Amino acid sequence: MSAKIRRQQLITRFLAEAEVTSQAQLLGLLADEGIEATQATISRDLDDLGAIKVRVPGGATVYAIPEFEPDRVVPGEQLRRVMGEWVGEVTYSANLVVLRTPPGCAHVVASALDRSRLEGVLGTVAGDDTVICIAADDVPGSQLAHNLSSLAGL
Repeated sequence: MSAKIRRQQLITRFLAEAEVTSQAQLLGLLADEGIEATQATISRDLDDLGAIKVRVPGGATVYAIPEFEPDRVVPGEQLRRVMGEWVGEVTYSANLVVLRTPPGCAHVVASALDRSRLEGVLGTVAGDDTVICIAADDVPGSQLAHNLSSLAGL
């Protein structure tokens, strides 16, 4: 497992289990796990994961990863970066396209695809290391697979 994958898995866990109020706090939590990172790296990780700041009872703001945020559209360049970093294989059958990712990373790719509103993608289903993309009726699976392969740089 790459350092980035491990780091982002830990960040996801930290945000789910604790009230993380700053990137400095997140750096400290990662250091406690033996992972060194810079503030810029953490900032990119939070962006990749779709983390946002939310207000909690008491007035503090903490980082959180929304379960589903349909109005937050992923810019094309961010989608290209996520696809390029996380997708290792693209295959298809009929109107289904299967994307393979490292273990524990499928949700990152699926979320970025869902929020990108990429033409031809009806939606996604993510497992641990596999994403299934459902192609729209007017887009053959082969065409969608080609488009997603191009985004991933494959």
